[in-house]
Amino acid sequence: MQGYKFLGVVALTGMLASVPAVADSVLLPARVQQAAQARIRAGEYPALVIGVVAGSQSRVYSFGELADGKAPTGNSVFEIGSATKTFTGTLLAEAIEAGKLKFDEPVSTLLPGFRIPARDGKSITLGELATQFSGLPRLPTNMSPADPGNPYADYTAAKLRDFLAAYVLPRDPGSAYEYSNLGFGLLGYALAQHAHADYGTLVSANILQPLGMRLSGVALTPAMRRNLAIGHDETGKPVENWDLNALAGAGAIKSTGNDMLRYLEANMGILKTPLTPAFTFAHQPQRAIGNGEQIGLAWMTQSGADGKIIWHNGMTGGYASFIGFTADGRRGVVVLTNIQQSVDDLGFATLLPDAPLAPAEKAVSMSSSKLDDYVGSYQLAPHFILDISRQGDQLYAQATGQGAFPLFASGTDEFFARIANISLSFKRGADQKVNGLILHQNGDHPAQRISAVAAAESETGQAVVSLPPATLRDYVGRYQLTPAAQFDVTLKGNQLYAQLGNQPAFPVFASAKDKFFYTVVNAQLDFVREHARVTALILHQNGQSLRAPRVADHH
Repeated sequence: MQGYKFLGVVALTGMLASVPAVADSVLLPARVQQAAQARIRAGEYPALVIGVVAGSQSRVYSFGELADGKAPTGNSVFEIGSATKTFTGTLLAEAIEAGKLKFDEPVSTLLPGFRIPARDGKSITLGELATQFSGLPRLPTNMSPADPGNPYADYTAAKLRDFLAAYVLPRDPGSAYEYSNLGFGLLGYALAQHAHADYGTLVSANILQPLGMRLSGVALTPAMRRNLAIGHDETGKPVENWDLNALAGAGAIKSTGNDMLRYLEANMGILKTPLTPAFTFAHQPQRAIGNGEQIGLAWMTQSGADGKIIWHNGMTGGYASFIGFTADGRRGVVVLTNIQQSVDDLGFATLLPDAPLAPAEKAVSMSSSKLDDYVGSYQLAPHFILDISRQGDQLYAQATGQGAFPLFASGTDEFFARIANISLSFKRGADQKVNGLILHQNGDHPAQRISAVAAAESETGQAVVSLPPATLRDYVGRYQLTPAAQFDVTLKGNQLYAQLGNQPAFPVFASAKDKFFYTVVNAQLDFVREHARVTALILHQNGQSLRAPRVADHH
């Protein structure tokens, strides 16, 4: 998740008109422009906006179209996701520069009503939150959103306080890097409380307004809503916007190409503002995080043969972003799209002449019955399984211990993902049934198809108990977990599946009668009986047990 701003010295159009004409290739490299156009044609992005700084010149490029059929502009509003963290880091840097706070100050001093976890006498500091060395997890375990489509909306300050009071740090603060939305949300909340404001008011007063970012903020103003680029999930379906409540500092800002370009130029030092010392402080690397990268206050620094890139990216349920610039201040870029699809390679390729660009791939339609040919488990290594599932007309892949991602058909037995340059080739035996696949990612990795039970036992080391078909049918039905989310439990053959809300349906496996476990996540389902009839289920996950009464049977 992320956010941006810029000094309102002169409108972007005026700035372009006041300088000599410059060939487009000087600003947006031809290969990046071609890749953007190809991805729009292939349907990878509905709309795409790229703001480029090259020397003293800047320009916003727009591709694709919005829901109303019009082309996006530099004033189209997008969620910027975790790029917001760079704003939160700048707020901390500004307070430190002003002598109001210290880098090594415990966050507990800003939140006297909170019990902040510590370990071995070591407290979590503001600097450790800003550099992702706090020891806090990526997300709090007490997140149980009433609306999965807006998962942070009901995560309140009270829930944040309750989680922190009960959480036990697995290691000392400052000892290791772990990317944490929770940590940055806590930092933003603490800074806002210290300033006697909410996060949106603080970031607007200290950064957005001084930089003239008039269509940017945490809450959508009427003007922002009129210019909103509707977001889309990873399969291309429209989604609602996210509200981040207590964790706003991790990714709540919405902004535009024009405003983000202002924020970019201010960070690059092209625009000198009272915030310049804070920007410089925020960029300065504080810690090494591996693979040759360092982190400042949210900002990452990547070193290579062509120099250093200072950058951050972001993603929400319907948007993705990238902001970065060369450390010498010569080139900068911001990329925004309204789909949950990474734009990082477009950003890096704008800054670095040899940065790789993934090819655009056109998806073809395939019937649900044909997609079912591929559903199953494929063993890549002894305890590493790739599970293929189907939800509606969409195929998903999920590797052991990782999240699910959609697959798109490019032809019979050929699929690609829009992440991590992944593609799959399915293989068939003499009977023409799918019996394996080859995963193409940094080489070719064959995998044999195995039974769901064998996959479950291989992934978890837990024995699967075989239950009679009549017993399995007892569990089939709908269960109301929250007002907005139901479990839909179905039976296909002798395999039970559980689907929560709009997530894919995942297989669950019996460890005993009425007790089941997932393999895709560390979670269990217990079915509750009254007078022999199943009347509810209980989801055990992240230390919580949530009851879902049965509300309907399937026939």
